[in-house]
Amino acid sequence: MKLTRAMLDEAAGQGLLDEGQAGRLWQFLVAREQHTPGFKPAHILYYLGGLIAIGAMSLFMTLGWESFGGTGLLFISICYMVAALGAVEWLRARSLLLPAGVLAAFAVVLVPLAVYGLQHMLGLWADGGAGSSYRNYHYYIDWRWILMELATLAAGAAVLWRYRMPFTVMPLAVTLWYMSMDVTEMLLGHYSLFSHEGKVMSAVFGIAMTLVALWIDLRNRSSKDYAFWLYIWGVLTFWGALSSMDSGSEFGKLVYCLINLLMIGIGAALSRRVFAVFGGFGLAGYLGHLSYTVFRDSLLFPVALTAIGIAIIATGVFWQRREAAIGASLRQWLPGPVRRLVERRAA
Repeated sequence: MKLTRAMLDEAAGQGLLDEGQAGRLWQFLVAREQHTPGFKPAHILYYLGGLIAIGAMSLFMTLGWESFGGTGLLFISICYMVAALGAVEWLRARSLLLPAGVLAAFAVVLVPLAVYGLQHMLGLWADGGAGSSYRNYHYYIDWRWILMELATLAAGAAVLWRYRMPFTVMPLAVTLWYMSMDVTEMLLGHYSLFSHEGKVMSAVFGIAMTLVALWIDLRNRSSKDYAFWLYIWGVLTFWGALSSMDSGSEFGKLVYCLINLLMIGIGAALSRRVFAVFGGFGLAGYLGHLSYTVFRDSLLFPVALTAIGIAIIATGVFWQRREAAIGASLRQWLPGPVRRLVERRAA
């Protein structure tokens, strides 16, 4: 439910609040909303500018930067980091927390570039390979990236501890994903994201990251959402790996459908849309498979599917009318911490 000033004025008119309380409450809500991420023009500009800057120093890094050499890259990245963290302090002092969080994440993204420059200074990449160019860090799997990733995680943890800004978790989540592939390559001696082993490892890693996000959710008592980016990357990694696997049979595809239905249920329970979105994509893909393969020439399949859709709508109506009682009954089966999390997010 979206609360508006008109609703508060109406409550004051009915004697539930006096006008002074309504005004103070509204000022509090407006101030709080300024620090809550949303599709506001200023917030879009914050994130757009931040992502462009982050992309420039990571995904879109050009080969021309190699001409600076290891010493030059180290010096430039340190200068960028100092400037970014200085801007973070300046913005925090003026309660501009969203742009401060974006710049804090930008500072963390610069860490692998600094470590890469230091490694080249020390001659650790003298034998070439994937590490002969920093831009390959984001495109190639190589166990030698691990030192850069460990440094990024350590620096990101320090920045997150210092500033307590949720957007800082974003580069940490991406780095953990990179590390899962590089560690696998180191242990197995080979790795391909599209091999069976690569898909299994991605799925396992996605589950692990999602569980970490849930653990953070259970322990978090503030209004800041520190688990958001871990949920995003965890679910994306798991669902992407699962969807790319060859089930080999109709039973396997049915299991895939049931997993996606479970994801939708988890998303509804935890109020996390990412589960529902990807679960919905998976369910649509399975129904498309049935339509174009299993029941390709069937006259009854569209009719049956329509009936199922209407039945789901009817279930939704039934649920809405008895939501409180059904929710309370279902929550009794959950462990205590999970039940409190569900109740807190539902509120």
